[in-house]
Amino acid sequence: QVQLVESGGGLVQAGGSLRLSCAASGRTFSRDAMGWFRQAPGKERELVAAISWSGVRIYYLDSVKGRFTISRDNAKNTLFLQMNSLKPEDAAAYYCAASPSYQSIVTRKKEGVDYWGQGTQVTVSS
Repeated sequence: QVQLVESGGGLVQAGGSLRLSCAASGRTFSRDAMGWFRQAPGKERELVAAISWSGVRIYYLDSVKGRFTISRDNAKNTLFLQMNSLKPEDAAAYYCAASPSYQSIVTRKKEGVDYWGQGTQVTVSS
């Protein structure tokens, strides 16, 4: 059974940091593009960051550039999102996602995703 399990969410003050992790199981995702989406109440799910299978190509949502860093450890089948200088507008449920290609996840966004995690909540207090 293929699973993506996120961890690392929580409550943090504005300006603080969190590191999200996504552990994949059931099969290797070393050849998949991976990404982090987020969804706040009443809003569409948006792509925050994506990374190609090799780690060479990386995408960031404009509003998180310079604050968030996506990375992966293919040997451990794990994806990360380091979030620094958090703002109240970053608060959302964050979802790990896997896609057959980097192009697919970056251009098709959530329609380009094959597998989703269950989400982890990030709350940022002002």
